[in-house]
Amino acid sequence: MMAYRRKRQVYAWALYDWANSAYATAVMAGFFPLFFKEYWSGGMAASESTFWLGLTNAVGALLIAILAPVLGAMADQGGLKRRMLLGFTALGIVTTAALFLIGQGAWIWALIIYLLGALGFSGANIFYDALIVDVADKRELDRASALGYGLGYIGGGALFAFDVWMVKSPEMFGLLNSAEAVRWSFISVAVWWAVFTLPMGLWVRERKPRERISLREASRNGFRQLLDTFHHLRGLRSVWLFLLAYFFYIDGVNTVARMAVDYGLSLGFTAQVLMTALLLTQFIAFPAAIALGWAGDRFGAKPVLLLSILVYALVCIWSSTMEHERDFYVLALAIGLVMGGIQSLSRSMYARMIPSQQSAEFFGFFNMLGKFSAVLGPALMGVSSMLSGSARVSIIVIVLLFVIGATLLICVQDERA
Repeated sequence: MMAYRRKRQVYAWALYDWANSAYATAVMAGFFPLFFKEYWSGGMAASESTFWLGLTNAVGALLIAILAPVLGAMADQGGLKRRMLLGFTALGIVTTAALFLIGQGAWIWALIIYLLGALGFSGANIFYDALIVDVADKRELDRASALGYGLGYIGGGALFAFDVWMVKSPEMFGLLNSAEAVRWSFISVAVWWAVFTLPMGLWVRERKPRERISLREASRNGFRQLLDTFHHLRGLRSVWLFLLAYFFYIDGVNTVARMAVDYGLSLGFTAQVLMTALLLTQFIAFPAAIALGWAGDRFGAKPVLLLSILVYALVCIWSSTMEHERDFYVLALAIGLVMGGIQSLSRSMYARMIPSQQSAEFFGFFNMLGKFSAVLGPALMGVSSMLSGSARVSIIVIVLLFVIGATLLICVQDERA
């Protein structure tokens, strides 16, 4: 297939995307917003529940954004990328399982536990992204990154499909009702995430730092290295411009992913329609991510990224006017075609532009901007929904983020020049 120098490490690394995408799909995008609106916060106005969910997503993104560059610098200093990934993963797994224990109406506790799980998920991704330069050669970054996202979509989609089946037919699994099935789906995600993280723990090895130091010293040096990185970025104009562009367009991507189910519920679509659309997105995204990885390798990452941003902007414009279920399915198909590509090519383009010996530090900034961008979009949707009383108004705001991101990306010098 691909001539990787260390195939086992590449596949073990990519399999982590298969593992943690179950959380992104079944919890973050799927069952949590659905269960929050209909079970934990039942009786609350739709615009108010949208506000609280958007605010929680924004707070979680803000916290990990503040921590990301420091954690990345610490990991580079101490050779701690793999261990810190496993630590944040453990936090995500435990808190995801804990959602099973939250009773009906306890919406505040549900949001707190969800916030901790999101921190575990996002924190682990800092080090997962950074490890790509330890397992793949520069010429293979586009394909390796696409492989990770492709496996993530098919793995997350497979477990989500099983959980949807369990929710639709709870009696086949010896469960009382759909609500109990949703609670057990949180347990299934935790188990899936834990089992498929094992290859990462066993086989992936990062490049050793010049000299191994203690966690305390790594922390102290990490803050110092963080300041140095600001100076480095000032001298890397293309990297700095790319990060600004990424900040805006990935904001739109993250907002669509986290708020789509809530938006659909606000428009009156049934849970069955929304779950089916999510499954369609996942399984289309798998081959599409691989195909766009090839396209990026063949034509360059930037033109493929610009095309993907255009598709997202058109999706947001169309979604503000949709009335029928078939419209939601068409939009899900369109998002599936570009969702994997825009994420995987952003990661591989950035990895090609940065110094590999400081990958975790620079990916700390990459993730910091990605998480800061997840603050703006959900907050804007929540506030505009609350002020206008209309979900349709809130989705139009996202288009501006794609326009700014694309404009800045055009100014970035192509990494292949």
